[in-house]
Amino acid sequence: HHLTRTLRTHCIYKRELCEGCRKEKTEDTEQQIIRETFHLVSKRDENICNFLEGGLLIGGSDNKLIYRHYATLYFVFCVDSSESELGILDLIQVFVETLDKCFENVCELDLIFHVDKVHNILAEMVMGGMVLETNMSEIITQVEAQGKMEKSEAGIAGAPARAVSAVKNMNLPEMPKNINIGDISIKVPNLPSFK
Repeated sequence: HHLTRTLRTHCIYKRELCEGCRKEKTEDTEQQIIRETFHLVSKRDENICNFLEGGLLIGGSDNKLIYRHYATLYFVFCVDSSESELGILDLIQVFVETLDKCFENVCELDLIFHVDKVHNILAEMVMGGMVLETNMSEIITQVEAQGKMEKSEAGIAGAPARAVSAVKNMNLPEMPKNINIGDISIKVPNLPSFK
């Protein structure tokens, strides 16, 4: 079951690289793909190579499953048959090392609770089935820049709440009943207290 949860977490990665998986899948179909992938990968011996022909649901011999097993985590990529197995194994290695640096000893909980960050890391590496970047330092720099931008946007989004809080904490004098401007006298309505 552990591998099934991990594969479910990484279904998006498989979809990102696999030409045959780009079409819209229903939740049920995705679950079937995860089960089939789990069955294909989990029954393999540790001494066997890390790539195999894709299952029927992901294109059969037109696609390959390439995976790496690290401690309790499996990383499975689905690629078309023209991709280099060793190139994808290297890509998985860079992905895992980048995750390890970003999360300081990555574990399954990091992947589950920070799935957006994991997707951002992958998006720096692969987009539309094309490998964009494999330099770990550059990937980390871009992910950190994106994190800083998200934090600053969160600060902007929180500004109205901070402004209301600041007004509530101000010691304002009593609100005037009338405001006189020259010959004009304006009666101020009773406003609710901020406190």
